[in-house]
Amino acid sequence: MRNVYESSHPLVKHKLTILRDRETKPKKFRELIREIAILLAYEATRDLALAPTTVETPMGKAPGAFLQEQIGLVPVLRAGLGMVEGVWEMMPGSEVWHIGLFRDERTLKPVQYYNKLPVSPTVQVCIVLDPMLATGGSASATVDILKKWGAQRIKYMGIIAAPEGIKTLHDAHPDVDIHIAAVDERLNEIGYIVPGLGDAGDRQFGTG
Repeated sequence: MRNVYESSHPLVKHKLTILRDRETKPKKFRELIREIAILLAYEATRDLALAPTTVETPMGKAPGAFLQEQIGLVPVLRAGLGMVEGVWEMMPGSEVWHIGLFRDERTLKPVQYYNKLPVSPTVQVCIVLDPMLATGGSASATVDILKKWGAQRIKYMGIIAAPEGIKTLHDAHPDVDIHIAAVDERLNEIGYIVPGLGDAGDRQFGTG
């Protein structure tokens, strides 16, 4: 499927294996979320625009480049919060906004309860952060919100995706690149990814 990028990096696979383990405690789980986010950010930002420049080194002039585009990070509350710190380490100048969605467990549809976007876009690229792309409803709803707000370029970055979630997001927004650590088998009857890793929010915050 076009615009879907599953990481093949050995470090991602190694850390993801520990992340999945049911015995991994919340502190370690949060550390792994941050570390995997750093690695995925490297892959998701390969095509950012650059502005050429020249800098003075101790030995003379050297050609270089600075990022030309301002980045906005959009973690989907609450599970997406764990990914922010990792991406922020790579791009400390990024702006961070929060969108709160929860999944109605009866309908499996997203319900918005929080939105703190500025009045108009202040960045050129938005990266939606959410560890689990399950049904795809929350991701699609977040992209809907960003497009109505006026965002011109949007990427999605997650850790585990179900084929159903990828299809939902891709069908609704084929222009959005999907960067993921792993694509799993399927969703179960209650909308959880199999084999997945359980509830990413509960495992981060010790509430499961």
